[in-house]
Amino acid sequence: MENKNSITHVILTGGVGSRLWPLSRKSQPKQYLDIFNGKSLFEMTVDRNRNIADKVMVVGNIDNCHLSKKVLEKSNTSYIDIIESTPRNTAAAIAFAAFASDPDDILVVTPSDHIIDEMQDYEQAINEAVDKASNGYIVTFGIVPTKPETGYGYIERKGDDVISFREKPNQVSARDFIAKGNFLWNSGMFCFKAGVLLEELKAFTPEVYEKSKLAWENNSSGNLDLALSMDIPSISIDYAVMERSKKIKVVSSKFGWSDLGSFESVYDYLITIGHPVDENGNMVIGTNNYTAFIGVQDTIFVHTDTANLILKKEFSQDVKNVYNALEREKSDLLN
Repeated sequence: MENKNSITHVILTGGVGSRLWPLSRKSQPKQYLDIFNGKSLFEMTVDRNRNIADKVMVVGNIDNCHLSKKVLEKSNTSYIDIIESTPRNTAAAIAFAAFASDPDDILVVTPSDHIIDEMQDYEQAINEAVDKASNGYIVTFGIVPTKPETGYGYIERKGDDVISFREKPNQVSARDFIAKGNFLWNSGMFCFKAGVLLEELKAFTPEVYEKSKLAWENNSSGNLDLALSMDIPSISIDYAVMERSKKIKVVSSKFGWSDLGSFESVYDYLITIGHPVDENGNMVIGTNNYTAFIGVQDTIFVHTDTANLILKKEFSQDVKNVYNALEREKSDLLN
């Protein structure tokens, strides 16, 4: 449907993807890896929203803004660049995007590292969200779950009203959610008028609002000052606004979606595009060298020049522990 408001696609690219180490590093986070059909997830995110938005805005950080630039220049896309000097979680990142916009601009906020299929369903969901956003609601996108996934947060809803947001559940709760039938995966995508989001942020977490505003007002061509940024509380938009505001609506969406947050979800996705596995479900990522698996099944071998990872697929959430241990040692292997 025609919308009179300007629509901006805001891409959040701050994440490091610690559960995809060693593929994902600080110098080359997962959204820039070319392992998904020869295009990076970031590039796919830009492409899929081209015909939806009038403007593109990228909220990144000093470590990765040059990687975003390379992708956007390749396709000749002009964009508004917001460069964080230090990660301050999604509340601040989204606040910067809203401060950089006119209050009536509609922002469609998406992470840069998700896989989305069934574009017709996706565009329908976006149109529905833009419609609700025009009427002053803050819209979150919930995905109809296909399995009791424990790696995602959930949205409990009645129609398009949100009853509650739930953290990542354990296996028992996840099965319970699926059985109840009114729970959706929380996709981490949002749509709202910039001014409405800022009003709600100011009402519920005034400190994030004030300190983000100060940092934004002192930006130098999109670059944010480190000292001012450090003052901003590091909290998620879910906690800052979504779980508190009375203006939240949810669009229930059926498009294929994965946040590729773990090697298990990467494995599932790679299988759908024909990536080879052996007869015991073992997979190699990152090398074409002949690799034989003996006596193991559902095992993933991840190869990079400086580090290898071997894991059973169902333990993919535990990769974070390796990452955290290396971080404590200040290891070069994270860079």
